[in-house]
Amino acid sequence: MKIENVKPGPLKGIRVLDFTTMMAGPYCTRQLADMGAEVIKIERIEGEQNRHAVPVRGGNSAVYGHLNVGKHSIAIDLKTKDGSAIALDLARHCDVVVENSRPGVMARLGLDCAAIREVRSDIIYCSISGFGQTGPSALNAAFAPVVQAASGYEIENMKQQPELTKPGHVGVFFADVMAGVQAFGAISAALFSRTQSGQGQYIDVSLLESMIWLMVYELQISQNPVDSPRGLYQPVRAADGFIMVAPGNQPTFEAMANAMGHQEWIKDPRFNDHSSRSRNYSEMIGLIESWTITRNASVCEEILLKGKVPCARYREVSEIFDDPQIIHRAAFTKATDPSGEIKVPNQPFTFDNSNTQARDWVDPLGKSAPQVLKNLLNMDDDKIKILRENKILL
Repeated sequence: MKIENVKPGPLKGIRVLDFTTMMAGPYCTRQLADMGAEVIKIERIEGEQNRHAVPVRGGNSAVYGHLNVGKHSIAIDLKTKDGSAIALDLARHCDVVVENSRPGVMARLGLDCAAIREVRSDIIYCSISGFGQTGPSALNAAFAPVVQAASGYEIENMKQQPELTKPGHVGVFFADVMAGVQAFGAISAALFSRTQSGQGQYIDVSLLESMIWLMVYELQISQNPVDSPRGLYQPVRAADGFIMVAPGNQPTFEAMANAMGHQEWIKDPRFNDHSSRSRNYSEMIGLIESWTITRNASVCEEILLKGKVPCARYREVSEIFDDPQIIHRAAFTKATDPSGEIKVPNQPFTFDNSNTQARDWVDPLGKSAPQVLKNLLNMDDDKIKILRENKILL
């Protein structure tokens, strides 16, 4: 196992017990690990579900690796009395517990916040669930696409795509990502609060409420309807693809008109102020596209960026790895699992006096059990062997 060490991470010295699976919870604890926390991931004996998520190379899931770099793996049967007791003992030595089971599951295992506070009174315990821990929908089954439908987001997105007659397919799980980010922020705030008060916190994060935070204009327009339609940014065709051009205010509109060689647009009464452009948005987009369609997207981008016009050609995800800006920012790093290397993103921020880079290793299932159990619980080899023979521990 490689030990990364440029500068210590801002959460160095913090230990996290991670009961999470799938995406929202692992996304949160991946961020904690990147910040320098020691994350101990508790998995089922057969491994968490994402260990089998495609793409799988040589028996190892790249998706699992992406979400779980830098975490120690222990595989325990938590449904057994001994397995639950081990997890409770580990919690005694941890600062943070994160779980994203359906409400009630951790209580049945004897590992809910109340149980862990008996052994660690200042624990910061974070529960992530689809609809929150309380309320009439709390026990409803929830995956990100379900929550995104329930939040209103997908219908709002459909309204913004006039060519759609039903909500679009869901492949990017905004609800999971948003909830993971919100949980990371809440845990970080709770850790700071504990340094002031000495008290732990129970944090209840809802995917549904996390989605609501994405919809600023939509929430306010639904309460305060407006007469004129909202102008929506939309792609325009280039000769070989699409480009997004965003003349969001008067200076950028004028810069765009100049860059495109159509200074007459600036004095056109349809476009000479923001309100006029909003009323005549379709006509403006049509004129923009009449210019872009005659050029390749990269040429459009070059001309417009030179003219200080916000724009970007539409890229495939595979192209971003070679983007000069992404390379300059060191936005990706390489991590190694038993099947080889994968690229994973670093955090989208840097600290000048702390290391926030993703760790470069992915633990095989259960690999860290001897190390963690010996170091934290003083468990000897014989005890570990017995637990393995009884299928309590992998």
